[in-house]
Amino acid sequence: MNINFSLTYVSNWKMQNLQLETKKLFASVSMGEEKPFDFFRILFEGVIAGGTAGVVVETALYPIDTIKTRLQAVRGGGKINFKGLYSGLAGNLAGVLPASALFVGVYEPTKQKLLQIFPENLSAAAHLTAGAIGGFAASLVRVPTEVVKQRLQTGQYASAPDAVRLIASKEGFKGLYAGYGSFLLRDLPFDAIQFCIYEQLRIGYKAAARRDLNDPENAIIGAFAGAITGAITTPLDVIKTRLMVQGSANQYKGIFDCVQTIVREEGPPALLKGIGPRVMWIGIGGSIFFGVLESTKRMLAQRRPVHDQNSKED
Repeated sequence: MNINFSLTYVSNWKMQNLQLETKKLFASVSMGEEKPFDFFRILFEGVIAGGTAGVVVETALYPIDTIKTRLQAVRGGGKINFKGLYSGLAGNLAGVLPASALFVGVYEPTKQKLLQIFPENLSAAAHLTAGAIGGFAASLVRVPTEVVKQRLQTGQYASAPDAVRLIASKEGFKGLYAGYGSFLLRDLPFDAIQFCIYEQLRIGYKAAARRDLNDPENAIIGAFAGAITGAITTPLDVIKTRLMVQGSANQYKGIFDCVQTIVREEGPPALLKGIGPRVMWIGIGGSIFFGVLESTKRMLAQRRPVHDQNSKED
């Protein structure tokens, strides 16, 4: 009788475990089926928020960016032309909109996924990695846009369509990606550092304040993150500008040759040309960009169905 009881107990225990494992299996499958919906929602909201923020900040600060570009492009004691500070804006916005949308659209779901994978104390690594991945994706649109914009800003062409046509005819398709290596050298660290500083400051501030941040607070944190990152990456920006605006003259053979030539002919301080306008531009730009970004994300979150709002991600 004891043997029968033991067998019955073991059998029941096995059945319960089997049912539990089956439930776990179905729970896992169910979660896996819900993730694509979340992914596309985060992607869509990131695209809308990123595109909106990118267009607003580019339009507001384009003249400062033009002055910065002309400061970096001029050699020796050349004079700066302050006319036509909005030259090339329309064509630039045509590239900024998809580039910003693509960056945030890639960054947001990548960040959310990495935060699930990485331990909580490595959230900074998740933000750094997501920023670099987003920057690489956006570079496919950013680089041709930047090449055309800077050629227009330095007065080489009269309009964006002319710039694209003439660059392609004189330098080939690769001319639209002039300075691509230096662009990645500047923008991947820039994107990674800026978004990491911003996200980490937000996390710390929210923990201290024990509440969500408002738009002015997001803007102030964004300004600080942008200004610090802009200052650090100024030498990389100078190199990128020189390589992009040289055209078919091929004055510089590459990144290292560009650095050596600048230092030899103009001295090391030339690598910090335009740091004032750049820090001001990116600091103010960070304030506007992150303020608009978070405001747009919050507005989109409020328009979700009620059951999605209850599970919204930061």
